[in-house]
Amino acid sequence: MTAPVNREIHLAARPHGWPTAENFRLVETAVPEPGPGQLLVRNRYMSVDPYMRGRMDDVKSYAPPFALDAPLDGGAIGEVVAGDADGFAPGDLVLHGLGWREYALVGAASARKIDPDLAPVTAYLGVLGMIGLTAYAGLLDVAGMRPGETVFVSAAAGAVGSLVGQIAKLRGAARVIGSAGSPAKVDRLRALGFDAAFDYHDGPVRDSLRTAAPEGIDVYFDNVGGDHLEAAISALRPHGRVAICGMISQYNAATPPAAPRNLALVIGKRLTLRGFLVGDHGDRRDEFVREMAGWLREGRVAYDETVVDGIENAPEAFLGLLRGENLGKMLVRL
Repeated sequence: MTAPVNREIHLAARPHGWPTAENFRLVETAVPEPGPGQLLVRNRYMSVDPYMRGRMDDVKSYAPPFALDAPLDGGAIGEVVAGDADGFAPGDLVLHGLGWREYALVGAASARKIDPDLAPVTAYLGVLGMIGLTAYAGLLDVAGMRPGETVFVSAAAGAVGSLVGQIAKLRGAARVIGSAGSPAKVDRLRALGFDAAFDYHDGPVRDSLRTAAPEGIDVYFDNVGGDHLEAAISALRPHGRVAICGMISQYNAATPPAAPRNLALVIGKRLTLRGFLVGDHGDRRDEFVREMAGWLREGRVAYDETVVDGIENAPEAFLGLLRGENLGKMLVRL
């Protein structure tokens, strides 16, 4: 009988500017044997996320860089196939952080059992997982959105942005505006309940935002940076708040980008610009899951997934994410 083979995606070289397929390598290894307190997990789905681009550079950041000639990592869901750890048994579905490989050797303390009866398993990598908590905590805690306010969301057809807009409406926002990168994505935002949406390719973001929110905005949820952040600063009313989740427009820049040219407005408008990491908001997880699961059951929140098949196609899925080819959460089915 042929022993099973484990296929992994390694980081072959650090990218300069935009990553390419040559920065990744598909490697075959032996399937590992679990030791005490370890689980052998056959991964079924893995996540690719924008933050992973930063970890490909050898720079100091909030997360350590990926190692060269070693598998990348990230959120994954898989089935326990072997292991001797209290609270787990073969067949359990678990969420863990060792994606980018077909078989993962996971410490039991780092695995969390998921309930496939509560929601489809992929939801735990998206709407019920880190993605959903990012939207929830970023909007409600970091930006402090209040009922009756106007909210602007960039990359609003992405996994986080699409949830931010829906949560804002459910929590009483008077008006929610989203930007996206294609007419189809703009149509999807309107179907999700956004009051206004625009394609940022159609003209200067500042002009499109002024048309969508002629009286200004109170909250900006930033996934893009650059011209979107500059436009939001101009549109924000006094005491407006910005939750800075990501700046994907800058991740592949070979040279440092220019800052928004209107930062002086932050002073007179008394604006608050605050970056955040979802890991700082773990205390909100239980409350978030209860509320989001209820919204899902009631059909009040919808979410999109773009699924790519095969571990060998994980690099292309990641590159497609950076190019904005996904609608909602980008996943790889293994």
